[in-house]
Amino acid sequence: MATYAIGDLQGCLTEFKSLLEKIDFNSKKDRLWLVGDVVNRGPDSLSTLKFLMDLSESVTMVLGNHDLHLIKLVANNEKASEIDTLNETLTSQDIFKITDWLRKKPLFHSEEDYSMVHAGLLPQWNITQIKLLAKEVETHLAGDNWRSFLKNIYGNKPDSWDEKLENYERWRVIINAFTRLRVCTANGKMNFTFKGSLNDLPQGYMPWFDVPTRRSKKTTIIFGHWSALGLSVKRNIISLDTGCVWGRSLSAIRLEDRKVFQASCGK
Repeated sequence: MATYAIGDLQGCLTEFKSLLEKIDFNSKKDRLWLVGDVVNRGPDSLSTLKFLMDLSESVTMVLGNHDLHLIKLVANNEKASEIDTLNETLTSQDIFKITDWLRKKPLFHSEEDYSMVHAGLLPQWNITQIKLLAKEVETHLAGDNWRSFLKNIYGNKPDSWDEKLENYERWRVIINAFTRLRVCTANGKMNFTFKGSLNDLPQGYMPWFDVPTRRSKKTTIIFGHWSALGLSVKRNIISLDTGCVWGRSLSAIRLEDRKVFQASCGK
């Protein structure tokens, strides 16, 4: 049995299947950890979702911002934007089955020495607190009032954590950190516009995982979301978004020995 963590798929099913062949994946004994953003911008979001649903218990995934975007479109009966590649998914006869499957996925997953989130974690949070905060949001997403919940969770404010935050302001910060965070200040103020490389960091900001006082740094955090960062395997972080949807590669890491596997994603 082996566990493979894999970067952002974003509807790139052909490359995903190629990577599974390369790692000789066996769904009867092996496990996949997916860092989220399994849909959008790539060509095969619907087929990717159906493929993952068929794999069932072999897959553990956390929600990314693009996955939440799809759920929100369904919740509000909205059309996809011109830059989305979700029309086939939204018009599928299985869309409500798919949405129910997707919205019951976690924002955060943790087992033994590894934890997984799509984007990042704020420095004030320890692992115990992170699990509780994720559960707050997950309960609403999986609940009967998920449609009304999703109407109120989008926005860039507040951009920092405060224990006194309540209701939607509180949940918005949690969701934004888990699914959108790349850089923040030493005090945890988030910047949502920066998407560049480590050489272009905005003044006063640093990667969320480099904040000296980060309380989650004793656990190795697996994440994606930051394609400009690319593959990074260090003692307590593993970054796996290597820009498959942009024609670069799709990456997997076997957690038992940290061996890296990649499939080319040429456009």
